[in-house]
Amino acid sequence: SYFLRHARSRNYVSESEVCKLESVSLDFGDYHPLKPITVTESKTKKMNRKGSTSSTSSSSSSSLMDPLSSVLDGTDPLSLFAAAADPVTAAPPTDSARRKRDKDESSAVGSDFEPWSSKRGEILARYTTTEKLSINLYMGSEKGKATTTGSAVSEKVRTRLEELDDLEEGSQKELLNLTQQDYMNRIEELNQSLKDAWSSDQKVKALKIVIQCSKLLSETTVIQFYPSKFVLITDILDTFGKLVYERILSMCVDNRVSLPDNFSPESVNDTAKETCLNWFFKIASIRELIPRFYVEAAILKCNKFLSKTGISECLPRLTSMIRGIGDPLVAVYARAYLCRVGMEVAPQLKESLNKNFFDFLLTFKQIHGDTVQNQLVVQCVEIPLYLTLYSPAIDWILQCIAYHAPDVLLTEMMERCKKLGNNALLLNSVMSAFRAEFIAARSMDFIGMIKECDESGFPKHLLFRSLGLNLALADPPENDRHQILNEAWKVITKLKNPQDYINCAEVWVEYTCRHFTKREVNTVLADAIKHMTPDRAFEDAYPQLQSIIQKVITYIYDFALLFSVEKFLPFLDMFQKESVRVEVCKCIMESFIKHQQESTKDPVILNALLHICKTMHDSVNALTLEDEKRILASLINGFIKMVSFGHDFEQQLSFYVEARSMFCNLEPVLVQLIHSVNQLAMETRRVMKGNHSRKTAAFVRACVAFCFITIPSLSSIFTRLNLYLHSGQVALANQCLSQADAFFKAAVSLVPEVPKMISIDGKMRPSDAFLLEFLCNFFSTLLVVPDHPEQGVLFLVRGLLNVIQDYTWEDNSDDKVRIYTNVLHLLSAMTQEAFIYHVDKVDSNDTLYGGDSKFLAEINKLSETVVSQILDHLKTLGKEETVKRQSQLALYFFNTILAHGDLRNNRLNQLSVNLWNLAQKHGFADTKTMVKTLEYIKKRSKQPEMSHFTDLALRLPLQSRT
Repeated sequence: SYFLRHARSRNYVSESEVCKLESVSLDFGDYHPLKPITVTESKTKKMNRKGSTSSTSSSSSSSLMDPLSSVLDGTDPLSLFAAAADPVTAAPPTDSARRKRDKDESSAVGSDFEPWSSKRGEILARYTTTEKLSINLYMGSEKGKATTTGSAVSEKVRTRLEELDDLEEGSQKELLNLTQQDYMNRIEELNQSLKDAWSSDQKVKALKIVIQCSKLLSETTVIQFYPSKFVLITDILDTFGKLVYERILSMCVDNRVSLPDNFSPESVNDTAKETCLNWFFKIASIRELIPRFYVEAAILKCNKFLSKTGISECLPRLTSMIRGIGDPLVAVYARAYLCRVGMEVAPQLKESLNKNFFDFLLTFKQIHGDTVQNQLVVQCVEIPLYLTLYSPAIDWILQCIAYHAPDVLLTEMMERCKKLGNNALLLNSVMSAFRAEFIAARSMDFIGMIKECDESGFPKHLLFRSLGLNLALADPPENDRHQILNEAWKVITKLKNPQDYINCAEVWVEYTCRHFTKREVNTVLADAIKHMTPDRAFEDAYPQLQSIIQKVITYIYDFALLFSVEKFLPFLDMFQKESVRVEVCKCIMESFIKHQQESTKDPVILNALLHICKTMHDSVNALTLEDEKRILASLINGFIKMVSFGHDFEQQLSFYVEARSMFCNLEPVLVQLIHSVNQLAMETRRVMKGNHSRKTAAFVRACVAFCFITIPSLSSIFTRLNLYLHSGQVALANQCLSQADAFFKAAVSLVPEVPKMISIDGKMRPSDAFLLEFLCNFFSTLLVVPDHPEQGVLFLVRGLLNVIQDYTWEDNSDDKVRIYTNVLHLLSAMTQEAFIYHVDKVDSNDTLYGGDSKFLAEINKLSETVVSQILDHLKTLGKEETVKRQSQLALYFFNTILAHGDLRNNRLNQLSVNLWNLAQKHGFADTKTMVKTLEYIKKRSKQPEMSHFTDLALRLPLQSRT
C-alpha cells in the first residue's frame, strides 16, 4: 500500500506548461511548409591518391532544388539502367533523326485505332455453326527432312522444288464430319505444326502448311462459319509473316548490332536480301490465286528489306489480284486482310486502301447475282443472315479508310452509297466506321438515307441503332435534335419483336437523357414498359434494361428530379430476378452516394431509397459472401449518413428506429445506427449547451435506450465492448448517470466472454492485445465516473479487477500485469485533490469525496492487492527461459513508479532501485533505453522539489551487457 500512500501529488497545470514545446517566432513572409528548400551542396576533391591534401568547396544551388532529385541528378536508377542497356537510345538523336522519327510517329497508327485483336473474340463468338465441317491436313513426307551434309547444292535445290510440288500430288488427308470445336482444334494443331517445323529448320514444310491453310479460305461450304474461319486461318498467316520477317531481320545483325526500327534497304546485307527475294520467288510459284495472295500479303512487311517503294508498289498489285476472286464473300475478306496488313506496315498509304474499297463497291452488285442466290438456296441460308456475314469485313475496311480521314471522304462515301441505292449494309458500316462527330453533324442526311434505303435483308432499326450509338458520343446540331428523336422513335416504337425493340431503345435512351427533359425521358421509359411487360419479355432483356437504368442515373443524378420521373420506379419493377434487381439497386445507391452533396429529408427520396436499400438487405442469406455483405452495408450506411431532418431530432430518431427494423441482418448497418444515435444525443447536448430541459432529457434517455437494446444483437464481441464504452461516455456527457452505469456494468460482465482467438480479415489472431487496448480506454473513462450511492466505493473498478483476476490468460502472456500496472495509473490519478479531466456538469469522485480519508484508504487497499500481484508475477519469471520478460516488466513497473510515485519515501525508493537492478540482472535490458531513462532522472532532479532524484540517480548503476 505504500505505493499509493506515497503517490506523487500532481499539479497538472504546471506540468502541462513545463511539457509544452518551446514557441519560436516565425517570419511568415518567406516561410511556407510546402515551399521547396534550397539545398547547399558540399563537394570534396582529392588532390591525389596517396596525398592527404584535399580541398573542400561549398556551393549553394542557385535554383530551388528537391533534395531527392539532386541526389539522382534528375534521373532515377531504372532510367539509368535502361539507358546503359540500350546504347542506341542513350545517344542523343540528331535533328534530322528526330524530324524523321516525328514524321514516322505522325503517320503510324495511334492508340485511338481499335486493333483487329479486339474484334477477334467477338467474331468467333458471333459466327458459329452446328453443321459438320471438313479440313485437309498436310501429312508430310520423308523428303521434307534436311539433306545429308555430303549432298550437293543442286540436289538440295531439286529436293526443295519437289517438296513444293508434293502438295499438288495428294500428300493430304481430308478429315470430314468435324464439329466446330474439332475444327478449331485442328487449326490450332496446324498453327503449332507451323511453329515446330520452323524451329526445326523445315522452312518448306512450314510454307506448305501456310499454303494449305490459305486454300481453306476459298471454301464456303458452311457459309455462316466463314468469318470465324477467316479469323482462325489469318492467325496462322500472321504467325508465318512474323517468323519470316524476324528470320530475315536476324540475318541483318552485324557485329552484334541489330538494325534500328527505321532502317533503310541500303543497310541490309546481301545475304538477307537474297533470302528475302527467295521467299517472294517461292510464293510467286504458288499456282492458285487465293493462297498466293494471302501468303504474299502475310510477308508484305519483308519488302522493307528490298526497296523503299516495295510496299507502295505491292499494295496496288495485290488489290488488283483480288479482282480475280469470284465469290464476293471470299473477295471482301481478302480485301479486309490486305487492309489489315497495310495498316500495320504502311498506314500512310491511304490511296491503296481507298482503291481497295472502291473496287469492292464496283463489284457489290455480285451479292445479289444468281451464283450467290443459288449457293444460298443450296445451303438453306436466308439473305438477311448472309448479309451479316459481310459486316466484320466491311466494318474493318471502312475503319481503316476512315482513320484520321478528312470530312470530304465521308461526303464522298455518302454519295457512293446513294448511287448504290442506299444499301443498308453499306450505310450501317459507314456509320460504324467514321468518327461520331462527322456522323452527328449529318444526322438528318443519314435519317433521309435510312428512310429511302432498301430494307430487304438489313432492317432499318439496326441503322437507327448505329446512328444512335454515334449520337451518344457526339452532339448533333441543336435545331435538329428534337426532329432526330421523333424520326428515330417512330421507327423504334413500331417494332414488334421485344429484343429488336430493347436493343434500339437502350441506345436512344442515352440520347434522350443527354438532350431532353424528364418529360421525354418519362415517355421513353413508359414506352419501354409497354413493349417489355407483355409475356414477361423483360426476362430475356435484363442486360439492356440494366444499361437503360445506368444511363438514366448517369445523366439525371439529382435524385429529387429522378424520382419525380413517374415511370422510373415502375421501370425498376421489371427487374424480377433477384440477383439482377440487387445489382441495379447497388448502381442507384452508388450514384446517390457519389452525387448527393447535401443531406436530405425529402420524403419522396427517402421512401424510394429505403425501398431500394430494403431490396438489397433482403437479398442477404446464409450463402452471401462476406465481401458482398460489406458492399451492401457500405451503400446502406452511405444513405443513412445523408439523411438529416435538421433540428427535428425526434423525427431523426424515428427514422433510425425504422432503419433498425429494416436492416437488422447487416451488422455494420446496426453499428452505424448506434453511432448515428449517439451523435444525435451529443448534437442535442450541443444545442441545449449542456442544460437539458425535461423534454430533451427524456429524448436523450430515449437515444441511450436505443443503443442499449441494439448493442446485444451484434455478434462481434469487441464491437459490443467498444460500443458499450462509447455509449456509456455519451450517456455520462448527457448526465444520464444510471444509464451510463448500466453500459459500463454490461461491458464489465462481457469481458469474461472474450475468446482467446478472434478472426481479423479472415485470419485467427490472439485477442490479448485488443483486450489490453480496450481496458486501457475503459480505465481512462472510469476516472471520471462517480460512484453509485448504493453500490459502495469504486464498485466498477473492483468489478473490473475481479473479472481481470478470473480471466484465463495465456501462459506466456504478461498482459495481465501490464493491465495491473495501468490500474495503478488510474488509482494514482484518483488520489489527487483535483482530477486531470472532468465531464461537464458531472461531479466526479474528487468532488464527491473531497479527499476523504476513508476513500483514500479504499484506494490504498486496492493498490496493495495490485502491487502484490505484480511482484508475485515478477518472481515467477525468474526461470532461465523467462528472464527476458522479467527484465522488460521490471523496467515497465519502474517507469510507473517514476511517473506516479513519491520517491522521497524510502521504501518506494528502495523498490525502484531493486526493479532497476532486476531489469539489468541477466543482461537483457536495452542499454540505450536505460541510458535515456537515467538522463531523464538527472534532468528531472534539476526541477523544483525534485532534488531527491539526484540521490536516486546515484543509486542506479548502468551495467554492461557482458
